[in-house]
Amino acid sequence: MEKLQSPEKDWPLGTLLWFAVLVWFSSSLLSQSAYMAVHGLPYDAVSMLKSLGPVYYLVLAIELGIWGGMLVMGWMKLRRLRSRREVPAPLPN
Repeated sequence: MEKLQSPEKDWPLGTLLWFAVLVWFSSSLLSQSAYMAVHGLPYDAVSMLKSLGPVYYLVLAIELGIWGGMLVMGWMKLRRLRSRREVPAPLPN
């Protein structure tokens, strides 16, 4: 009998990225909730980063690099999608 659906060998990159965003958001929410349960107030991320001292600039550079990389990947994907749409279909003979 013929298989109607073949199992996926790999997860699509877009799905993995959405899972990463979901994990990041959930961990941030749980971290904030735990801090509020202990201290009664939400934490201030800027003051926490500044308490790192000179390492703060390294953390800031890494974060800016990650955001820049995400923007570049999004731009490349957009260009790839637009180039696919602009390619005309071959004319039948």
